[in-house]
Amino acid sequence: MSDDDRITWDARYSEGRAEPGEPSAVLTALDPLLPRRGRALDLAGGAGRHALWLARRGLDVTLADISEVGLGIARGAAAREGLALRTVALDVERDPLPGGPWDLILIFYFLERRVAACAAELAPGGHLVVVHPTRSNLL
Repeated sequence: MSDDDRITWDARYSEGRAEPGEPSAVLTALDPLLPRRGRALDLAGGAGRHALWLARRGLDVTLADISEVGLGIARGAAAREGLALRTVALDVERDPLPGGPWDLILIFYFLERRVAACAAELAPGGHLVVVHPTRSNLL
């Protein structure tokens, strides 16, 4: 991503809703398969809708995104709910991933070309959940 991407996402989060929103139905459907404890990384997780859901379930969550504004929304929501949430501002296409091992890594609606690198950061038995955008879910 570039500085232009950072500016675009900061503007989008500044203009719109001040709350992260509900988790994806895809993620909640996976609930029985996901760990209940351990470390989770929400990569390119924006305002934290998935990270907060995971924190509510008892995971130690790190939210990584390019937008400081989005991360600020997530931090505010976590504070209001009394949840622990670590946030990291990074360019997921260029910067190193936060250090693993991770019991769960989520990548929702972001084409992470370094999926193999993400998988290498998983703990033994860890889960990698990738939901890739298509024409139907971008419209």
